[in-house]
Amino acid sequence: MVEFGLVDEIIVPSCIIGLLAALAQFLIIRKISLDPEKQGLSTSLTSGEAPEKLVPEIYAKIMDGAIQFLKVEYAICTLFCLAFSLVIYFLVSWGTHSSTQGGLTAGAFLTGAFTSMLCGFLGMMVATYSNARTTLACAKKGYTEGFNTAFRGGSVMGYALCSLGVLVLWILLTVYRKVYPEANDWEMLFDCAAGYGLGGSTVAMFGRVGGGIYTKAADVGADLCGKVVAGLDEDDPNNPATIADNVGDNVGDIAGMGADLFGSFAESTCAALVIAAAAVEHSNNTLSAAGWDAMLFPVSISAAGIVICILCGFVATNVAPVKVEADIERVLKVQMVLTALLMLPVIYYLAVLLLPEHFRLEGVRLTEDGSQAKIHGTPFKAFICATMGCVGGLIIGLVTEYFTSHSFIPTRELASACKFGTAVNIIQGLALGYKSCIIPVFVLSSAIFVSFQLCDLYGIALAALGMLATLSCGLTIDGFGPISDNAGGIAEMALFNPEVRRRTDALDAAGNTTAAIGKGFAIGSAALVSLALYGAFVIRLRVKTGVNILEPTTFAFLIIGCMIPYWFAALTMKSVGKAAGEMVAEVKRQFSKVDSKGKTLLTGSTELKPDSKTCIQISTQASIREMVAPACLVILSPLAAGTFFGVQAVFGLLTGSLGSSVQLAISMSNSGGAWDNCKKYIKNGFSEDVELRYTKNPQTEEEKKAAPKAKEAHDAAVQGDTVGDPFKDTSGPALNIVMKLQAIVSLVFAAYFAAINRGHGLIFVQ
Repeated sequence: MVEFGLVDEIIVPSCIIGLLAALAQFLIIRKISLDPEKQGLSTSLTSGEAPEKLVPEIYAKIMDGAIQFLKVEYAICTLFCLAFSLVIYFLVSWGTHSSTQGGLTAGAFLTGAFTSMLCGFLGMMVATYSNARTTLACAKKGYTEGFNTAFRGGSVMGYALCSLGVLVLWILLTVYRKVYPEANDWEMLFDCAAGYGLGGSTVAMFGRVGGGIYTKAADVGADLCGKVVAGLDEDDPNNPATIADNVGDNVGDIAGMGADLFGSFAESTCAALVIAAAAVEHSNNTLSAAGWDAMLFPVSISAAGIVICILCGFVATNVAPVKVEADIERVLKVQMVLTALLMLPVIYYLAVLLLPEHFRLEGVRLTEDGSQAKIHGTPFKAFICATMGCVGGLIIGLVTEYFTSHSFIPTRELASACKFGTAVNIIQGLALGYKSCIIPVFVLSSAIFVSFQLCDLYGIALAALGMLATLSCGLTIDGFGPISDNAGGIAEMALFNPEVRRRTDALDAAGNTTAAIGKGFAIGSAALVSLALYGAFVIRLRVKTGVNILEPTTFAFLIIGCMIPYWFAALTMKSVGKAAGEMVAEVKRQFSKVDSKGKTLLTGSTELKPDSKTCIQISTQASIREMVAPACLVILSPLAAGTFFGVQAVFGLLTGSLGSSVQLAISMSNSGGAWDNCKKYIKNGFSEDVELRYTKNPQTEEEKKAAPKAKEAHDAAVQGDTVGDPFKDTSGPALNIVMKLQAIVSLVFAAYFAAINRGHGLIFVQ
């Protein structure tokens, strides 16, 4: 009989509070009606056909397109996961000589996969539900209500995803504990539970890559034909790809990001549990001997973080809300800082409450005499490790904001470069991305060094969990961006007054920055998570000599591992290019059609209507087709290396992939984010330089004189953003899953690798 302990009384109520908070936020959003008779819009904020009649129709098209994509994607994910679970069952059973472990690992894998799908689906549905209501809120009550609606939409995803992720993991561990009730067996229990992280990350790979290809095929196609060639505004209702573009914001940045960060949480928790269970010896001062409460300390951090983020979210919407445009970025930044600072005393309290005064852990370092290091931990050391991650995540977020927000020098310098053409803009944007890697890499290195010194690999796992402790807040501000972007698109397509579009664009510009912050946060946490998983893999194999990168097999595969992220990025970028080409051809075809009066979509035809369904179909088919190869590359590469060349090859592969992915992911995401905000800086007239203030109808003499240069700068910015779109929304953010997924695959199949020719693989090289 399994008894509930103190840690269970922390985890379960926190998750229930999170789910109730998500429901409460949803009910508030629901009060904004899409019924034209109940909207009560001022005629001064409308133009042309009554927008209150167009909003429900546009909203329905976006919702239908998003559901259509997820149905197809999740059907493929389900088939793959069912097939891969059989592979897990047979290989783990063979490696451990236990069908029970194989079955439980496969069960945990399917649990993680379907939980990830559920979280992605709920997040996308709520975000899509919130977009039209954000438009109406901006039109009726200005910045305050518009911000609160978009923020609440993001918070529903944040609270629900984190609560479900923690609760389902707790249920899984509780059930498995009945199979392995004794502390001496918990190492096998947590080995099986590692499948939960693998399931979450597998779905995240398909969601990130498939959603990223979808959204950028539509976005790039719409920009090239609509803005660059035809000179249309962004989200112009005459552009057939506009609806597909807005659908893509939801399936890529909402469903994909949600699954990605869910995977990070699941994997970091599993890594901490595996490392904690692998004690130096089964004595009275190990975490296993200290009991279930001590073992589940990592899960309690994530659970408590949900409550902290709920309290801080109330500050953003009620205590110190947005009142004017300038408040938007300030309020979002306060969220980041406040949640991180409030988490620190909570983590300390949990460490003192749940961990024993002294405990011993399995280390991977060797002492001077060549023996295995004995790691002695304390609650204070564990607190410092988690703090390094929590504060490190905040610093990475603030650095990302500095390099991508148009409120700061780097993006403004990038805008000035647009006056000299597209080439200069792209050169400066690439340089900005490379430069933005410097501080985050030093922060990550510091967190790794300090955490490793204090608590070895367990400390790194705690640092990853500390960074993810404020995950609800991170998902909230990340979801805020796509919701605001969709709100702006609906305002444009529904023919609202330009003032409404200006309000939604101000939210969207801040949302672009928060999305970049979310990607930086995800990449930073992925680096720590993958290193913790790597360490858990080494510990699981009982490697007593450490990892020697000068071993021929290890070094050879280290070089191959460094190449994997570039191979992956090449596949995803090429996929976006191919899909965007199909979209451009379709949009050009529709633009060239002539009605009975000799008019086209671009010349005011009343007979022709944009065919958005065909564009949605093109994006859906292209993304589903193109996501298979990159996903197989990541999942199969460690399996192939371990099967044929042994564990030393896997060590090299993971080392190279981790080091290479971090740099490439940060630079691509930040370059893309800066290019996007650079475009908005010019288009929306944020600049004080008249030559950068693009307007289709210049009024003053100064504007008329500067109009040609402003148009050239605007076109250069649009083309730079077109290059940056797959950087920041497809390849860049998907690279963090490359790191994590390769590491978690290696951990789950560790026993299988060890069983093949004593870990040397089928091709044994002496």
